Amino acid sequence: MTFARILGHERQKDLLRRALKSDRLANAYLFTGPDGIGKRLVALALARAVFCPAQGCGDCPACRKIDHGNHPDLHILEADGANIKIEQIRLLQKELAYRALEASRKICLIEAADKLNRSSGNALLKTLEEPPGNAIFILLTAHPQRVLQTIRSRCQPLPFNRLAAVQLEDELRVQLDLNDEESHILAALSEGSFKKALGRDRDLYLNERRELIQSLVMLSSGSILPIFALAERLAADKDRLPEVLEIYQAFYRDALLRRHDGAAQFINIDLRANIETVAGKHSTLELLNKLVAIKETRHRLERNVNRQLAMETLLLQLVA
Repeated sequence: MTFARILGHERQKDLLRRALKSDRLANAYLFTGPDGIGKRLVALALARAVFCPAQGCGDCPACRKIDHGNHPDLHILEADGANIKIEQIRLLQKELAYRALEASRKICLIEAADKLNRSSGNALLKTLEEPPGNAIFILLTAHPQRVLQTIRSRCQPLPFNRLAAVQLEDELRVQLDLNDEESHILAALSEGSFKKALGRDRDLYLNERRELIQSLVMLSSGSILPIFALAERLAADKDRLPEVLEIYQAFYRDALLRRHDGAAQFINIDLRANIETVAGKHSTLELLNKLVAIKETRHRLERNVNRQLAMETLLLQLVA
């Protein structure tokens, strides 16, 4: 995908275009911002612009090789398990020591640079300072604070923001042939991430979301067994649990807005009756406490606590 075909990020694309035109590209960039918003697309578009004789036509052999992931001068490094290991860095350094085969220089894209541990990060430092053969490094991360300070200091930072909800909504309506209600819900819950909107979360947000919220609002604090049953079902789906909590968080946010602004733009515009019921049943403080409970549960789950116990505790707080 070329710069022109990437939705949004106009400032970042313009900065890179100008640096390329003036032959002032940095040796190393650190692209930061939430996952799935287009950092990788922009990095690959930059590779096309560098390798392509027409600076990113999208149709030449160099551009097509990048599309197919087989350009010999583009090296993409991803974590092997939980971390990027020092052996991977050593192998990359050997590859970069050879001359570029087809382009004038090599480009190395490092996914999730926050997964560089201290050993692999330190091994990368000298290469970042003096890239062999005028190579360009592009490090991507959603968690820049986890990247070693010594690495951050050697990269030119380029922060990326989430796509505007309206912008994403319009694009989803066209690409997925959604109606206004569906495109609004999907754009809002995707939080500016095309990856989430077009990926595995699409059905969760558009279809399963309603059942998840209905199951929650039907719970009663006096019926412990249904609470535990729902907690067990939610905890069993480890991969989607963070997104389920996002759905619950958006629902209680809607209820909180309803208490203070009857004309507020809800995320769950198809569940107004449920929003009205919860907003009328709970005070502002109670709704805020529920949102805090969801946030704390999300943090606990990131630390690999017992999922079912965490969900049981959360649901008891939400139905209280």
